[in-house]
Amino acid sequence: MVRVECNEKKREVEKPVKKRSFWIVVLLALCVAVSACSGGGNNGANSANGGANGGETSGGGSENGDGADNGGGAQERPHLELNWFVHSSADAILPKGDQDFIRKAIEEKFNVTLNIEHMPMGSDFDTRLSLLMSSGDTPDLFVSTGVNSQKFIIDGITADMTPFVTPEKMPNYFKWISEVELQRYAVEKKFERAPLIFPRKVYRSYYIRQDWLDNLGLKMPTNYDEMMDVMRAFTFNDPDRNGKNDTYGMSAAGNGSTVSWDFPQWIQHGLIGALMVRDNQYVDNQSDANVQYVLQGIKDMMAEGIVDPDWFLNKGTEHVDKAVGGKVGIIVGGTKSFAFDSDPTSIQNRTKAINPDANWMPFHPFADTGTWVESLPDLPFMFSRGTAEKSPEKIERIVEILDWMASEEGFLLINYGQEGKHYARNGSTITITQAHLDALQKDVIEQGNFQQVYRFFYSHNPEPEPLGLTIVDERLSERDNEIVKTIESYKLYPSIGTNVSPPPGFNLADFRAKMREYHAKILFEEPDASNWPKYREELMTTYGGQQMIDAYTEQIRAAGVIQ
Repeated sequence: MVRVECNEKKREVEKPVKKRSFWIVVLLALCVAVSACSGGGNNGANSANGGANGGETSGGGSENGDGADNGGGAQERPHLELNWFVHSSADAILPKGDQDFIRKAIEEKFNVTLNIEHMPMGSDFDTRLSLLMSSGDTPDLFVSTGVNSQKFIIDGITADMTPFVTPEKMPNYFKWISEVELQRYAVEKKFERAPLIFPRKVYRSYYIRQDWLDNLGLKMPTNYDEMMDVMRAFTFNDPDRNGKNDTYGMSAAGNGSTVSWDFPQWIQHGLIGALMVRDNQYVDNQSDANVQYVLQGIKDMMAEGIVDPDWFLNKGTEHVDKAVGGKVGIIVGGTKSFAFDSDPTSIQNRTKAINPDANWMPFHPFADTGTWVESLPDLPFMFSRGTAEKSPEKIERIVEILDWMASEEGFLLINYGQEGKHYARNGSTITITQAHLDALQKDVIEQGNFQQVYRFFYSHNPEPEPLGLTIVDERLSERDNEIVKTIESYKLYPSIGTNVSPPPGFNLADFRAKMREYHAKILFEEPDASNWPKYREELMTTYGGQQMIDAYTEQIRAAGVIQ
């Protein structure tokens, strides 16, 4: 957990002005009058929040991407201090001073001081956010999981977004998120959360140590049984040839509470993603009857000793760190550049820094039948109700900043760096070379990899197409292109077609907590998974699971996905 006050308040102390002569006072008055006349017709352009002109440049001047620099409007309105709580990668650190050019741009454009607290998603994240809220320090802007967002809305912590998140005030954001998607994202019949920008393409894949396969004379697994055989070999046959029994087949992160989706037993038993439609019926995968066989398969794998024994306690990206350290041979990655040669922070480059022979390559045992579901909006962002009621101007300013982040200027700065230094631009074409990569390594990654903090606004792989941009990455190796080709060949299962919300009064957080409690009980306390039908019946009745399923079914039917 890192809490950083990104900028120290600096105020110049105005020196007392000596009394001047009558004529100087007159001249100053005339200058003020002339200035007011000449600037009066441009207030809309100068004020990034639109002000009295109806928000013509709402979103920080987002129509031209210049924000407050367009006439210096940011300096003509009050300075604000904003508190954010967002997720980031575990290695991200916000540097002080001008090294963080993203923070510098935001604070100068919008005349704010940003206090950003950031940490990886997981139980520690949830605990810290709950602590802030219970102590009366709810951040002005915060991110959470979908389940927790419903609880915050029920508890009255979140603000109504209707006056703030609109196509007029956030035109750039609505290039990425449609109004229909926004409407379907509402829960508790309230508009108090909005989705972060999410990718339409899916790059989720298993990755395997190809060099370990080569060492053992094995082929790339193509189905579930072959994957299990490879995991056994990676555990018992010394794949790294160091003469030690110190490797496992795969790892995952349970964050101390959850059965990871990374385990192949989910898809093996027909449960793809969190929610799906099967045979014209909605299926809640985590509480489905087939979970019995998923849990039994994981128990068998654990008993065999071929999975990292600490997987349930791993938090954030700790499982990836173990893969980097050569402790496991199979891991799941969700980003396009997860194992790219051209991404200096990829698992490929991090592992090669330790073992130059390392080679992570993508595969999937269910590539031909369905590896994941098509994308829907994922994590939400929310505003503090207290801030919206007491200081609505802070929410207005945050909205401008977020819309700038969704603009060309913000998108490029946050995801690619500074033009001319970290990329070149010719019209709508963005080109990245090795020289740009070297500069990014020095200016960003070695300074704390701080871009990862601001990338909270984009889930996984932000795609440039909504902004009309084309990325030409000259750094991409033949291997990188082969990785993309392989993953894009995977079959995806159709999504449920809409975000769904629980029925009023239904406590989804409590339902999921009890469900996960039973998952863990079966995995770690019971001899087999035979009690799952009994536990499931309790979830469906005592905890209202069937009521939830019925409500979801009606919403999906209303969207025209099922008959």
